[in-house]
Amino acid sequence: MIEPFTYFITWTTYGTWLPGDRRGWRKTNSGDQPPQLLLEQWSRNQMQQRPVLLNQIQRNKVETVCHEHAEIREWFIHAISVRANHVHIAVTADSEPKIVRDQFKANATRVLRQDPDPISNQKIWSRGGDTELIDGGEESLERVVLYITEAQDRKDRDRFQ
Repeated sequence: MIEPFTYFITWTTYGTWLPGDRRGWRKTNSGDQPPQLLLEQWSRNQMQQRPVLLNQIQRNKVETVCHEHAEIREWFIHAISVRANHVHIAVTADSEPKIVRDQFKANATRVLRQDPDPISNQKIWSRGGDTELIDGGEESLERVVLYITEAQDRKDRDRFQ
């Protein structure tokens, strides 16, 4: 167990935000990347199944299980937004950020495979996800919370290309 830190965690549903995406994309250890349409098309051609988009019932299930898991682990969720094609969480936790992300994703997968409205696709989520340490104090946390709770609707990030 480590000292509690606050993280901004994001992950996407399978096939909805590919490397090279025309909306921009993030590369592991390299940050934000510009669109690369040939890479996006190549990535799309590599897909093994159709993209996954969450409906409102499924989104509610994911949000509920994330809150339940955080309570069990004694983590504090500052903000969560489960969208049709991605999830954002600001959480204070006493575990490594990738462990926190992977536990949220695993529990979300479990409930999405259950009734009502189960997802039977082999893959629900893209591999990995983004984990950022929120280390700029209350002001930084406030910006992340506002981004999660208010900016998502303005950015039109739920659309799938």
